[in-house]
Amino acid sequence: MRIMGFSQEWPKLVLDVFTTFRLARRDKDWFVGEQVLVVLHPRSRGRKVLGIAEIIQKEMKTPGAITKKEAIEDGFTSLEGFWEWMAETHGIPSLACRDLNKLTLRWVRRERPCPK
Repeated sequence: MRIMGFSQEWPKLVLDVFTTFRLARRDKDWFVGEQVLVVLHPRSRGRKVLGIAEIIQKEMKTPGAITKKEAIEDGFTSLEGFWEWMAETHGIPSLACRDLNKLTLRWVRRERPCPK
């Protein structure tokens, strides 16, 4: 089971169904029906397992096709904030030429209480 990591406890993680944007993977892209281990801070000693979620929908998006509504639903206050965070995390050259997956996930099992 692959890991889907988050850098912070986004408010969306309390929802039964939530979305996240991920760069398309070159080796093995995400797919509908895949179950993933959702963790906070996946590469640190403070790693916390939140549970298992299933990908129930996948939409390919070009960088210019992300809407303000989608950015806000994803936990950002604005579309500009979304792109600032993505650029800081992944770098501008990486974002400019790569598609994004908009993944919709549903919790299968939660390992610990989610943030309120």
